[in-house]
Amino acid sequence: MTEKILILDFGSQTTQLIGRRVRELNIYSEIVPYNKYPYGREAQEGIIGVILSGSPLSVYDDNAFHIDLAAIRGRVPVLGICYGAQLMAYEAGGKVRAAASREYGRARLRTVDGASPLMRGIGIGEQVWMSHGDTITDLPAGFRVVASTADVESAAFEVEGEQSWGVQFHPEVYHSECGMQILRNFAVDICGAKCDWTARSFIDTTIAELRQKIGNDKVILGLSGGVDSTVAAVLLSRAIGDNLRCIFVDHGMLRLNEFRDVINEYRRLGLNVRGIDASERFFADLAGVTDPEKKRKIIGADFVAVFDEEARKITDARWLAQGTIYPDCIESLSITGTVIKSHHNVGGLPERMNLRLCEPLRLLFKDEVRRVGRELGIPDSLVGRHPFPGPGLAVRILGEVTRPKVAILQQADNIFIEGLRRSGLYDKVWQAGVILLPVQSVGVMGDERTYEQAVALRAVTSTDAMTADWAHLPYEFLAKISNEIINKVRGVNRVCYDISSKPPATIEWE
Repeated sequence: MTEKILILDFGSQTTQLIGRRVRELNIYSEIVPYNKYPYGREAQEGIIGVILSGSPLSVYDDNAFHIDLAAIRGRVPVLGICYGAQLMAYEAGGKVRAAASREYGRARLRTVDGASPLMRGIGIGEQVWMSHGDTITDLPAGFRVVASTADVESAAFEVEGEQSWGVQFHPEVYHSECGMQILRNFAVDICGAKCDWTARSFIDTTIAELRQKIGNDKVILGLSGGVDSTVAAVLLSRAIGDNLRCIFVDHGMLRLNEFRDVINEYRRLGLNVRGIDASERFFADLAGVTDPEKKRKIIGADFVAVFDEEARKITDARWLAQGTIYPDCIESLSITGTVIKSHHNVGGLPERMNLRLCEPLRLLFKDEVRRVGRELGIPDSLVGRHPFPGPGLAVRILGEVTRPKVAILQQADNIFIEGLRRSGLYDKVWQAGVILLPVQSVGVMGDERTYEQAVALRAVTSTDAMTADWAHLPYEFLAKISNEIINKVRGVNRVCYDISSKPPATIEWE
């Protein structure tokens, strides 16, 4: 059984970042809703430690998230972060009050108890990141301060006689200079993690689990040409061999020549893949639709319908595999019930398909998927590709999606992406693409006035798609790409560059 640090999610925007930081230590971490804790089953579940996340709520709110901490503390080591620390103090009889002013941003540790296992190796003056509106004003009996800042007396505490700690700052964010050391102290020194969760161990464990779960059943997998579905396909192929049947659907909104090129790549990998041109169906169903969520849901429904039709042709098919990864699940529905955007491969399958869902990458972030792909021996031409949305260019066309608009966008996108490759910038960018804007602008070409489309270039840097910054591409490169698009793509006379970061913007425009 794989040992793990369990992270209880109370709705913080940085909960997933906690999981990533723990995984960077080669320790498997798993995030579950705060109310899904397996009480009394720690040993059976392989839980060696528990981290309580932050939350947008206050512990004294009527709708605050509460759990039975007394049933967890003492069984496994516990680390509360921000709300998690306040909850530990509050439920043990301490006092939590609204701070006079919101404590947000950088702070310096004024005192540190280096004898505390959690604070070992942490020095006075190190920077931490605060982000809370409440603060612990009185610690319960048996709790003692192990670190403080100028404004927060109980910046970190421990519970005497048991392995329980809390910090009111966020060690998971980059701005906390000592954050990784604190998480290492907790996960390795206190919880005793072996630090043996690697891409290779994930592959070995997942293949064994897939063989046990699937047996001799046949599995249909929807390939998209992207990293996620490709890695999922190869992983499944290693597990079940010829029982994997891959389907690559062309919805008409892929990149220029992508359907042909990727099919050939898959066949070279030895995958049993069938290409389906379903573009007429998708364009017909998208006609007149402008709302981004409706577009995504239509495309998702059509994907399911196409797979339903194909599934009926495969004898003994029992499973539909998908390349769903962690950010897809997180953005589709958070613990507070707030949807950021729906993903076509998240949300289950209709009963009529009579297929069970298999998502071998569901708990991996994108960079982890790439590491697994390289360990599997997938060529970098596939595993190193930029992320591409499942709905394709449909979500990069603001407004109604039509074949002529897709043709314009395919040409502009190809110029941008190939330009990045030629300039040695492709691998320095996490994701890039072109957005066709629903505006026309006046221009001059030769001696004639034009009134044509505007496009926006989008390129970002990131590690996991949870946050992203706009890529600072050279001005000379942007000027060259702009000139090439305007000269070669009929119907475009203006090129913009998107310099928004995530958050507050998302990577895609829809």
